[in-house]
Amino acid sequence: MTRAALVLAVAGIAVATISWSAPPPPSQKEGLAAFETVKAVLQNPRCQNCHIPGDAPLQFDAGLTHAQGVLRGSDGFGSAGLKCSTCHGAVNPPASYGARVPPGAPGWRLPPPEHRMVFIGLTSGEICRGLKDTTANGGKDLAALTKHVDSDALVLWGWSPGVGRDAVPVPHAEFVAKFKQWVAAGAPCPGQ
Repeated sequence: MTRAALVLAVAGIAVATISWSAPPPPSQKEGLAAFETVKAVLQNPRCQNCHIPGDAPLQFDAGLTHAQGVLRGSDGFGSAGLKCSTCHGAVNPPASYGARVPPGAPGWRLPPPEHRMVFIGLTSGEICRGLKDTTANGGKDLAALTKHVDSDALVLWGWSPGVGRDAVPVPHAEFVAKFKQWVAAGAPCPGQ
């Protein structure tokens, strides 16, 4: 008994025990619904332009092949002689530079070739299974994936892409909440 409870008991005041339990995890149905928001974000041009099946990144909302013959390279940071950082700085250029100038964020890159994490043209189930496949996602478990979508500077760039680009339309906090809801539901995949 705590000292406060003892004092109340001596004074003749009943002490109630309050029990609290965590709410139940989201259902599989709720997890699958949350994943549809996750999929919508991942298939937005801000994400899928770099999560590509080939080696040439895409650009603009239309998903055009990147100009200048840019390629992924062996590490995802561009090819020898034309690294991503040649044009993409650590931050977006000032608005005074105008639209369609190379945007920037820390560590501008594509996923490395062995962990492409392709989002283009895939179904919800295919994206879901790819996200959870540690051999395809760079060895990330669900906790690491959650941290990645919550705090990676390049991911966050999608919500502040600079002049002339539309931000991801789902607010970042909502996206992360839906991602966490999906994970809390057991990370169910559509079609399983």
